[in-house]
Amino acid sequence: MTSFLKDTRVRDTGLQAAFVGSILLLFTVFIVTARSNLEAQGLTSGFDFLERSTGWRISFSLIEYSTSSTYARAIMVGILNSLFLGAIALPLATVIGITVGVMRTSGNGMAELVGTTFVELFRNVPLILQLLFWYTLLLALPSPREVEPIFGSIAFTGRGIYIPGLNVTGGSVFVVSLVVLAGFGLSLWARSKRWPDLQAGQAMRERRILWGLVAIVAVVTLWIGRIPDTPLISIPQQKGLNFREGIRISPELTACVIAISIYGAAYIAEIVRAGFNAVPNGQTEAGDALGLSNWQIFSRIRLPLAIRIVMPTLINQYVWLFKATTIGIAISFTDFFMVISTSINQSGQTLELIAILMGGFLIINYTISWVLNRVNDAIKLKGTQLRI
Repeated sequence: MTSFLKDTRVRDTGLQAAFVGSILLLFTVFIVTARSNLEAQGLTSGFDFLERSTGWRISFSLIEYSTSSTYARAIMVGILNSLFLGAIALPLATVIGITVGVMRTSGNGMAELVGTTFVELFRNVPLILQLLFWYTLLLALPSPREVEPIFGSIAFTGRGIYIPGLNVTGGSVFVVSLVVLAGFGLSLWARSKRWPDLQAGQAMRERRILWGLVAIVAVVTLWIGRIPDTPLISIPQQKGLNFREGIRISPELTACVIAISIYGAAYIAEIVRAGFNAVPNGQTEAGDALGLSNWQIFSRIRLPLAIRIVMPTLINQYVWLFKATTIGIAISFTDFFMVISTSINQSGQTLELIAILMGGFLIINYTISWVLNRVNDAIKLKGTQLRI
């Protein structure tokens, strides 16, 4: 028995089992205590409340919702709204951030001044203050009856921004989104596994065929999903005191997109600037020696290398930016966090709803990091090419 206890592996295994067991015991005690406290207050635990009707409205929803909808559907609305906000704000922040990062490393005095001013201004003002500023500014726009549409189809009003839209079902839009994502996935796979072994002309032809097929499938899907007896394109029309038809982008959504995009772009610009500065001078000097133009050096050498260098840092920034979508509750944008908060006030199922909120963000953020890590694996350079 003594020799058995002296075995290092047995002792380590026993200690680990005792540690895990103590955590499980504490977790069990916490659950039992919380359940007894809830029962003492007349509250029932469990997730049966998800099938009850909410009885409250949601101002913005990508799917059908009414006051008679269940809590489960309300939570789904919140999740989709947060994903929709992130899908718009994160790419926009990336484009703006890369542009500002290029300006800060361009060598042009005026461009560097503008880029530096942008970063120092929007990076040092709290995100919530920027959100309130943009929201107040959007609400101060003229009323719909005082607005003359731009190009006859776009109107900026205090009630929202009206733009042309498609008279198609939500399911068809979802299918098109999946097709586009599949196209990007196949493109990344072919870029790392197939196209490097092909001649440049053949790789270009396959790339055009791939995106041509994606475009054809997208157009056919949208046409099939067209709402009967309606034109495919819906143009906003000024009728009475408001606009009809088209798509209305609420001031809440617009303010969230602008605030998160600009605030995130200030950080992404600094990340990208660091990436450009980390590219060895020998790489650009080699481009000069080969007779490449400044644009060719930038687009084929500096930018690809900089993106590869900063990709891990960008992944962390994207995860943080998606978590920042919760600021929408400050201006009543019905995102995931606001729906959960309202559900807690209405149902009293605090523990269950907080668990759903934590689990939802965990799954979403892990998915973002997993996908972008796969992208990083596909584009990263093998060996020591980045060394001087």
